[in-house]
Amino acid sequence: MTGQFDVVGPEAIRAGRATDAYFDRTVETLEHAGKNPRVVAEVTADQFPTGEFEVFAGAKDAATLLAGHDLDVDAVREGRLFDGGPVMRIEGDYLEFCRLETALLGFLSHPTGVATAALEARLAAPESTVMSFGSRHVHPSIGAMIERSALIGGLDGISNVAAGEVIGREASGTMPHALLLCFGRGNQEDAWRAFDEAVDESVPRVALADTYSDEVDEALRAAEAVDDLDSVRIDTTSSRRGDFRHIIREVRFTLDAAGHEDVGVFASGGLGPEELRHLRDVADGFGVGSHVSNADPVDFALDIVEIDGEAVSKRGKLPGRKEVYRTPDGGHHVALADAEAPEGGEALLEPLLRDGEVVREFDVDEAADRAREDADRVGFGAESGE
Repeated sequence: MTGQFDVVGPEAIRAGRATDAYFDRTVETLEHAGKNPRVVAEVTADQFPTGEFEVFAGAKDAATLLAGHDLDVDAVREGRLFDGGPVMRIEGDYLEFCRLETALLGFLSHPTGVATAALEARLAAPESTVMSFGSRHVHPSIGAMIERSALIGGLDGISNVAAGEVIGREASGTMPHALLLCFGRGNQEDAWRAFDEAVDESVPRVALADTYSDEVDEALRAAEAVDDLDSVRIDTTSSRRGDFRHIIREVRFTLDAAGHEDVGVFASGGLGPEELRHLRDVADGFGVGSHVSNADPVDFALDIVEIDGEAVSKRGKLPGRKEVYRTPDGGHHVALADAEAPEGGEALLEPLLRDGEVVREFDVDEAADRAREDADRVGFGAESGE
């Protein structure tokens, strides 16, 4: 059948149809047997701390999914770094959320991986502008998730227009190589000037400077062709790049020598944290794509840990409802919920839903601040690799 995208729509997700088939069989069996126990379930990646912190994201969509169901839910706040133990705890009759497990885990697993990768990039160049350029690498239906998670991880802006409309952020971007190619070889000045004349004055004047000619040549020509040029962007294909750091330094030196000290140099094209650390003292900003957008989802699982007030678990899992704490030394402490909290420990599971109603606000900027502060506390992104 043509004319439709292969996309599972929001109605199917809300209705619990975006589920693994065995949950349908579970509902049928429990209803046949007249069983619907009250349970406590926890979402975890690792049961114990491993020293590998990750950035929690996706709680907004998870809350939207669970809203309206007779459940109490506690969760770590978005932007918090966690290392083992539960990131979410659900209490209610099991059939209230049985069919929602598959979608719930997806709403948490993928955004958390993306936000974690974004924070890695952010901390690799903490004083630079770092933009999210990666939504072209993923299915367009999840573009908004990619961009929102990138912002939670601390990136400065996004490129996807529709995603920006969904999350309430204006997309940024200037020109692709296609624009220069449309004007033809030798006519780069015409392309840069046409862009300057056509686009709204609020859009930064950033000229792509590596389409037909040497990066230094095009950067200098762009600076001389466009008054008040903000930056040049270097996006040299990796196969023709050579020593990228040296190219950027040469561009910077040449611009300065010609009196264009105010023109910045922005780098993009297959960059990750290692490249950002290598280039952050010679480039003013970066576009990061696949490192963020193609991040591996975090392997969350949902497990029942209590039934009708009795601690239970499947083999290899930890029974009983648990709490997680941030300790004063930046550690992540996992304990039974009724155990004494560690001295000075801050409980990380906070109310998300009460009686099916969402009781939390979701602010991307606050989440990004939280991630940056937590990273400092736990040593995430330390260049020593620890």
